[in-house]
Amino acid sequence: MNNKIAYNYRSVISQEQQIYQHLLDLVQLEPANKMISRCKDLFIEGIDYPEPEILSILDYITADKSAEQEFKNFLNRCCHILINRWHMQAQTYGAIPELVAIFECQPEVSRKISYSLRAKAIRRLHSLVKDFIQSEQYQMLRRLAQVMAQSPEAINYNSQKPLITYIRRYPYLYEHCLLSEDSNQEDKQAVRVIQQQVQRKFEIDLSRYVTYQVRQAQTVKNSSKEAAQRVLQSVNNPTLLSNKILHHSLIHFIGKVEGNYTYRDFSQHFINYSRQSVNFKVFKNDLYEYLISSIPQEYGKRKFNERLYQQIQLILPEADYQKLDDFLMVRSCSQLLNFLVVESHSSPQHFIFVDLISNQGTTLTTGLLLKIVLICRKIKPYLEKKLAILFNHYESATTTGVQWLVQSLEQLNIALSIHFSDIDLSFFKQIM
Repeated sequence: MNNKIAYNYRSVISQEQQIYQHLLDLVQLEPANKMISRCKDLFIEGIDYPEPEILSILDYITADKSAEQEFKNFLNRCCHILINRWHMQAQTYGAIPELVAIFECQPEVSRKISYSLRAKAIRRLHSLVKDFIQSEQYQMLRRLAQVMAQSPEAINYNSQKPLITYIRRYPYLYEHCLLSEDSNQEDKQAVRVIQQQVQRKFEIDLSRYVTYQVRQAQTVKNSSKEAAQRVLQSVNNPTLLSNKILHHSLIHFIGKVEGNYTYRDFSQHFINYSRQSVNFKVFKNDLYEYLISSIPQEYGKRKFNERLYQQIQLILPEADYQKLDDFLMVRSCSQLLNFLVVESHSSPQHFIFVDLISNQGTTLTTGLLLKIVLICRKIKPYLEKKLAILFNHYESATTTGVQWLVQSLEQLNIALSIHFSDIDLSFFKQIM
């Protein structure tokens, strides 16, 4: 970077900081509706802003050659300055989707532009904003708007709605769907706070539902169905699964699945056993046996088991005669998730995942993924990232065509809550 370019870059950064500070000062003083109106005047219309000097600064930023690449990051930061303030108070939650929506509004100043000395700058702004709404940064803002737009209770299932409208239900996707590598610590903290709130709410609702089911079963057994309806206040199913499927999922993830072992027991048994592995090659063979034990034999024998075995053998063959360590464990599990779920954002092939679900259903498929995460808990964020890739890939599709993904996301919500939170649903075993 030569001196002139470096100077221009530092100058633009300085101008951006002035607008950031301007918004930061205002958002602490002015109501949300007025701030949204200001943002529309400043960023969408680009004219008649109350502080003309701010428009001059914006013109300087948009005129710079770096704007083609950097303006989307600048606008994203401006939005997050307001969002990070508004998400802290329930009464301003609704302002977040309103703010995000203004960028898709058509400017209303076309007649004024031709008479303005800033005509070129305004057109340039409009062009950059159009580019912004096509960016990944804006897609993340749209997802965040969906998270903030509704309470979980208000999300009624409708198969004609796009998948993105259900993102609030899946807090384990937030970090990967709402944040990027460039997100600063303040943005990350804001998303984590929302994530913790939504996750905790689901855990409590699931616990209340299970408690209700147990009490209802006990009352019916000791008295009658009518008595249970009269005495107990019903609790709604907190998932998008039917009551029958949810009941089956709870039995599966809480109860015994491998002889006398629960998922947690069986994974711990494997961890203890794998520590005695002579080398990595022996571990890989044991890992294969651990995984196929829950695959239906008819499906496994067709081709899946063979593919899985080959995939496991391809994991770091040069390390076959090394002692198993943390790195090899993490690498093995991450490679398995690439194979079983999806490779990457740039290569979102997921045939194996769909094939697993088509042949053995979402409960057993989720159980297979759970087995991997339980033997290597460090890999949990990586699994969440894999599901986020699929969510982003299908977010515009109506849920009619991606029922398999909706059910998988719901199943994972249950499985992770049971195994990675402090709620205790073991009392459900009383009616299993």
